[in-house]
Amino acid sequence: MTSTTHPANKTALVVGANGIIGRNLIEYLTDQPDWNVVGLSRHGGADSDRVRYIAVDLLNEADTQNKLGGLTEVTHIFYAAYQDRPTWAELVAPNLAMLVHVVNAIEPAAPNLQHISLMQGYKVYGAHLGPFKTPAKESDAPHMPPEFNVDQQEFLVQRQVNSKWTWSALRPSVVCGFAVGTPMNLAMVIAIYASMSKELGLPLRFPGKPGAYDSLLEMTDAGLLARAAVWAATEERCANQAFNITNGDLFRWNEMWPKIAAYFELDSAPPLPMSLDVIMADKEPLWHDMVRKYALIPNSYRDVSSWKFGDAVFGWDYDLFADGSKARRLGFHTYVDTAQMFIDIFDDYRKRKFIP
Repeated sequence: MTSTTHPANKTALVVGANGIIGRNLIEYLTDQPDWNVVGLSRHGGADSDRVRYIAVDLLNEADTQNKLGGLTEVTHIFYAAYQDRPTWAELVAPNLAMLVHVVNAIEPAAPNLQHISLMQGYKVYGAHLGPFKTPAKESDAPHMPPEFNVDQQEFLVQRQVNSKWTWSALRPSVVCGFAVGTPMNLAMVIAIYASMSKELGLPLRFPGKPGAYDSLLEMTDAGLLARAAVWAATEERCANQAFNITNGDLFRWNEMWPKIAAYFELDSAPPLPMSLDVIMADKEPLWHDMVRKYALIPNSYRDVSSWKFGDAVFGWDYDLFADGSKARRLGFHTYVDTAQMFIDIFDDYRKRKFIP
């Protein structure tokens, strides 16, 4: 570590440093006076005063051991890495392996390891399979496997026995914030879709399933999630538990969509079910024209369009929300107004010249 590290400081190992969750977590940690950060990703990053990046292939056990085996100063692991695969069953092996490789490398090397924070989601409750019990509670019964979130948590439960460190599992809803090149970025999906609709002189139509427009759901702001992760990792009462982390409000697209259209100065027309992954497949030339016309940051179309993820979220024609009261009972009271969250994120995108 660099000379800026002080033995009294806490050192966070943020795994998945360039995603929505990891990027916002690092931003929050560097605003706190007592944290140093090591960020892990496949492509690394630009070091700063209290942040060092390491490029590592976590699927490669030898590379992980080689790159992480000397990180003796790590006190907290925040695990938010993810490998996508075509089927639910295929997700298990790589995503479990990456976590195992990280813990195997860090645990023997870092004598002051205090906590491992695991990022999960509502897949634990079967939200990806179809209508499920809402509001979902951390104590809900498990569903039929495979599910990598469950396997990861079980690994930590077994590994923690007789260990000095503790674990926590955070279960956000759809996480919204700033990131580029991530396959799960709903705010970017909406921003690019709305910007293209405006460029083509079209109203903003909700593209999801008919029932999805009227279903009840919630979001999780990435900044709020970062605060919650650090809270759960440093609050003794949270040890070895899971927590639903949400903005604290519920909404339906039928009310939110017109507000989003108004932000982009668009009319909102009636919903029209369509696959964004299909309908936006030929829009790359339009995107490049917009980049030139509005002097935008020249991101590739692939990096700004998470159409498959948008289709998944807009396809939830059933209620999707969880009970966040457990975290509140233990002292986490931060909340975010979801409509304002979208506006703030879109403002940020414009400020960064990602959208017109």
